[in-house]
Amino acid sequence: MAQSFGQTEINWDKLDKTKFYVIGAGLFTGVTVALYPVSVVKTRLQVATRNTVERSAFSVAKGLIKTNGIPGLYRGFGTVITGAIPARIIFLTALETTKSASFRMLEPLKLSETTQAAIANGIAGMTSSLVAQSVFVPMDVVCQKLMVQGYAGHSQYSGGLDVVRKVLKTDGIRGLYRGFGLSAITYSPSSAVWWASYGTSQRLMWKFLGHDSPSDENPPSVQKIMLVQGTGGMIAGATASCITTPLDTIKTRLQVMGHEHRSSIKQVAKDLINEDGWKGFYRGFGPRLFSMSMWGTSMILTYEYLKRVCTKDE
Repeated sequence: MAQSFGQTEINWDKLDKTKFYVIGAGLFTGVTVALYPVSVVKTRLQVATRNTVERSAFSVAKGLIKTNGIPGLYRGFGTVITGAIPARIIFLTALETTKSASFRMLEPLKLSETTQAAIANGIAGMTSSLVAQSVFVPMDVVCQKLMVQGYAGHSQYSGGLDVVRKVLKTDGIRGLYRGFGLSAITYSPSSAVWWASYGTSQRLMWKFLGHDSPSDENPPSVQKIMLVQGTGGMIAGATASCITTPLDTIKTRLQVMGHEHRSSIKQVAKDLINEDGWKGFYRGFGPRLFSMSMWGTSMILTYEYLKRVCTKDE
């Protein structure tokens, strides 16, 4: 890793892995609790039909609270938490190990620090996302069906296990991996864009603030580090959401469809265009932009704090 960021970046080999996984599970669970309702609202907007009354984020949230109270905003949450911990462990392990390997691989090319960071972070983000999809996609299918149950004619379920049982009965194991290819196409580039944007924007901000010298005698304060990292996370989340929302909308619709309404990517795209024109691909864009920007800021501040807490004693 470049020397000029020695005070702000902590490499994988400097972390106490056991501490990292245990504390990380608790911290990221807290972040998920805070931001999960936005995902529920976004998912409902993406699957809404032309005749659905609730067509705005506010009306969807209001309808959920009116019908089910606050628990309505947490439909499918148990499934997400159960699957998120192993998925996140897989993702973060692959991310950090791939990032370190990518930086070493790029060193002989003598690229600028910003370019090197963008490429290494992008490769790491894409690789880690692909690896984590094996756990994430089945979890995504189950929790999204729970999020939209009873909405716009979707089936009702008694819980996550009931979803799994019914999906396996109608579609077999393939049903739990519906949209896997589209998820890979959506999340892998999104993750690559996210981490590349984060690595690049962070370095550009450090240069602007005058902390780009390897021999910096005035290392940045913890508050300044957090401000730069949080801003970088927000920029990365906004950038990734703008690029990948159309694919996310199609993927979500495919995953929540029942066996009797099975469709193709092409047909889902045509339905969206027929219902709302090209803007149909950006259904739920507001909540998704907000979610990814806030998630980006919250996640990266939590992640970087976790790395500082879990640094090995020298």
